[in-house]
Amino acid sequence: MSTTGIDQMLRELRTAAAQAGAGVRAEGTQAAAPGAPDFAEVLRASIDSVHQAQQASTDAQRAYDAGSPDANLQEVVVAMQKASLSFQTMVQVRNRLVSAYQDIMNTQV
Repeated sequence: MSTTGIDQMLRELRTAAAQAGAGVRAEGTQAAAPGAPDFAEVLRASIDSVHQAQQASTDAQRAYDAGSPDANLQEVVVAMQKASLSFQTMVQVRNRLVSAYQDIMNTQV
């Protein structure tokens, strides 16, 4: 069983975390670095990544169900787990964003 897909996903998550951390100064204000990734772009790319993982999982499942000789049960299960993990991660990010928004809205000025 190959773990290259999982390793690639971990590298992508670490890269996204490093990019997100690079845009924040020590005092908590966002740095105005030219060429820095926009929050909306990073969010959109993350959502697209989750969508691609889910599509790959669906395609692998359909190929296996159709009896394709290229479909391997282990690869199908790994694709399903990757899709599930990426979706759960996106849900947790959404929950944190909603919580941060509610904290900001409840702050007295």
